[in-house]
Amino acid sequence: MAQTTYHYLIFETAGGFCGIAWRDAGIARFQLPTKSAEATERLLRRRLPDAEPGAPTPNVLETVAAVKRYFQGEETDFSGVELDLAGQDAFFRDIYAAARRVGWGRTTTYGALAKELGAGPEAARDVGQAMAKNPVALIIPCHRVLAAGGKIGGFSAPGGSSSKARMLELEGVSLAPPPPAQQSLGL
Repeated sequence: MAQTTYHYLIFETAGGFCGIAWRDAGIARFQLPTKSAEATERLLRRRLPDAEPGAPTPNVLETVAAVKRYFQGEETDFSGVELDLAGQDAFFRDIYAAARRVGWGRTTTYGALAKELGAGPEAARDVGQAMAKNPVALIIPCHRVLAAGGKIGGFSAPGGSSSKARMLELEGVSLAPPPPAQQSLGL
């Protein structure tokens, strides 16, 4: 019989307190860092009110260790993490699979992901909605998906687009405009 109860763990990283929730099928929720364990737990339990604290499985412990490395600025790959995306729309699952292929230090846009999935430019909004509803932010790297023109776009995690920019900076991605091609004469 499949486990239906979600278990969770709150843990500290260099970026703050994160939360992770899982069932037998895999990791179902991930809460990006906040300043306190209480705030993280509150946000995580808002989405999974019946979740209970639990002893992490070996896979969960590996993911927690990877998250800690990530927030220390170490190149980290979450593409092999087993996820439990039960209840997600099939198109959103396709979007999430495409987003998981965007590696460390790289970015894409909502429109480019829509095009990769064979959808027209109007599907860029669907991609944006999927990123906003991402249940496992960081593991599905929605922070690497930008608005048209490489603009930062929105981010529904604590800290909003500032958090998104900080995460990209950890990966060596600069969203600052390039320096001018010509030097000023200083006049």
